[in-house]
Amino acid sequence: SDGSIRLHQMTSEYPLMQWNGSTKGQPIIALQWALTRPAVFFALDASSNIYIWDLLENDLLPVAKQTIPSERVVTMTLLGEPEKANGLLGIVLAKESGQIDIQYVKKKWALP
Repeated sequence: SDGSIRLHQMTSEYPLMQWNGSTKGQPIIALQWALTRPAVFFALDASSNIYIWDLLENDLLPVAKQTIPSERVVTMTLLGEPEKANGLLGIVLAKESGQIDIQYVKKKWALP
């Protein structure tokens, strides 16, 4: 609820890493690992900002931020085929109106 993200290992109650204020205090409403690239995850905050984290490129801050300006995004999920090496990765956004939007991610964050 405060925008912090914690990375846990299943064998410990303590986080391996923690990022406080990663969304400037906005609650995170969805977070998902990339299906095609294990070091990348996406976070959606309550202000319809999507943050892309690539832990191999930068483990302190997100590598990109994209604001969805048209209307509020209420949730997101990722689509892709991890067993294929084509690097195709998409973000499915569900908007407040019920509209679904699919955006494809740049190859540099999608390729295995």
